[in-house]
Amino acid sequence: MEKEIRTVCYDSELHIEAYRFQGVMQKFPNHFHDYYVIGFIEAGQRYLLCKNHEYIISPGDITLFNPGDVHSCEQIDGKTLDYRCINIKKEIMKKTAFDITGQEFLSNFSQPVLYRSDLANSLQELHKMICRGETDFVKEELYLFLIGHLIQEYAGNDTSTREQNPCSGFKSVCNYLETNYDKSITLDELGSLAGMSKYHFLRSFTKERGISPYSYLQTIRIDKAKKLLEQGTSPADAALCTGFSDQSHFSNFFKKLIGLTPGQYMRIFMNEEQKGEIPYDNQRH
Repeated sequence: MEKEIRTVCYDSELHIEAYRFQGVMQKFPNHFHDYYVIGFIEAGQRYLLCKNHEYIISPGDITLFNPGDVHSCEQIDGKTLDYRCINIKKEIMKKTAFDITGQEFLSNFSQPVLYRSDLANSLQELHKMICRGETDFVKEELYLFLIGHLIQEYAGNDTSTREQNPCSGFKSVCNYLETNYDKSITLDELGSLAGMSKYHFLRSFTKERGISPYSYLQTIRIDKAKKLLEQGTSPADAALCTGFSDQSHFSNFFKKLIGLTPGQYMRIFMNEEQKGEIPYDNQRH
């Protein structure tokens, strides 16, 4: 019986997360993040849907997700997935852009997939340095070289990525969801805000955003819950504060989107003296 291993490290110098999944078959449904995700495939082949475009990603391919990019993926070759990624918050990416270019802006990566990229080796080495707890400046040097190359070759300056894209035709609805995520919200309310019947709203929102209104709301809730967990809030309290009906529902949805349980994610930040590495072995039936 094969085991899956999920390892997460937090680098307190670069202020970024590093995920590694080994032997994973999990399907990730349509969702988005409020941060950048730069990852690459080590083993296995996946079908990726990003912003309504389809891709087949294989070992050596890099994935670039901007904040707000709606995406989903699943295994297609019957084999397990080995995958590494780094997660970079918007304020950290903005600071990195300033360090590299002398200008403060949010990058908007134009290509979600870089096939057989030469940068995969650099990303892999950076990931290993983070997981080893490397403290020498060579780690920061590699990080800046990597992000600098990605910005130069694949990104434009877009200081309003979230304002122009995710909300476009449903700005009032998006603002309402982001403000009232901790409350009970009905489809009637959202349809009324959009000035549509709830059925027409449901179809139109999903078509434009690539994600249903409910999934959009749950993704916002998970992002807010992550921030609470980082501050030491218990999973039960985080679930209550972000509008989930119960802790079980919260835990299931959190793992479905993040790949970890809330407790595993919280422990990354519990001891600043440690580097946050959390091995997670799970029997896969």
